[in-house]
Amino acid sequence: QVQLAESGGGLVQAGESLRISCVGSGHSLRTYSMGWFRQAPGKEREFVAVINWIGGWTQYADSVKDRFTISRDYAEDRLFLQMNSLKTEDTGVYYCAAARADYRDFKTAQIDLWGQGTPVTVSS
Repeated sequence: QVQLAESGGGLVQAGESLRISCVGSGHSLRTYSMGWFRQAPGKEREFVAVINWIGGWTQYADSVKDRFTISRDYAEDRLFLQMNSLKTEDTGVYYCAAARADYRDFKTAQIDLWGQGTPVTVSS
């Protein structure tokens, strides 16, 4: 059984940076597109970023473009999200996700694996 586990969330002030990570266990994730979604209080879950299975292509939500960077470590089956210049509107629970889909279809694809989420709170 493949599982995803996020870590690294926390409380930061607006303008600061935070890096969250996700590790897979139980099976290699090398053939999956992997990404991040987030859910703010009272809102629906939304796409944040995706990286393709080979790691050369990425895509971001407009709201985080130029501030967030997604990356992955194949040797350790880890996924990262470096978040810079954080804003209060970035507050939410961040979920790691994996799908056997083209990265360009990731935001609407059937997600095969979800993590349990890690909370990120940005204070003003």
